[in-house]
Amino acid sequence: MEQKYHHMTIAGLERDLPLCPLNEDLMIAGFVIFGDPELTTACAEELLRRAPDYDYMITAESKGIPLVHEMARLAGNQKYFLARKAPKLYMTGVMEVTVKSITTAKEQKLYLDTADAALMQGKRILIVDDVVSLGDSMRALEHLVTQAGGEICGRMTILAEGDAASRDDLIYLEKLPLFDKNGKEL
Repeated sequence: MEQKYHHMTIAGLERDLPLCPLNEDLMIAGFVIFGDPELTTACAEELLRRAPDYDYMITAESKGIPLVHEMARLAGNQKYFLARKAPKLYMTGVMEVTVKSITTAKEQKLYLDTADAALMQGKRILIVDDVVSLGDSMRALEHLVTQAGGEICGRMTILAEGDAASRDDLIYLEKLPLFDKNGKEL
């Protein structure tokens, strides 16, 4: 079968996103900023322009990492937090939450270092991700921030896919449609 693409403009840059089958009736446009520093920087700049006041940012491993890193760099090399997919030896302790993502085959866990959680307590935390679809990853991050005693001051993403575009609590750059099995926008 011939690969189909969805052409769109994101933060002023044109990109062709490959359509990927999610199941036998539905396709999604694959969006990956890994390896695309031009797009990562443009999106980070635009999201920062729209960001509410915050003390720290957090994202989930792994596709949000380049975005939150660039946002933190552009904002003056600010510290940010990362919810990891597995505990690491350097962590002082861990908080965990279970998440099911639309782009991952099985249930996953996200882990937050308790030292990072201590820094979040009483602080305004901005949750950042690359794409929000069903919102499961975002909810997992919300749970970790709340459990750490942080105050969620905003939720930001580059693309809001499907119904996520109608959320009134989400700041995003572009809407990303869903597609039927033939590649037609739904």
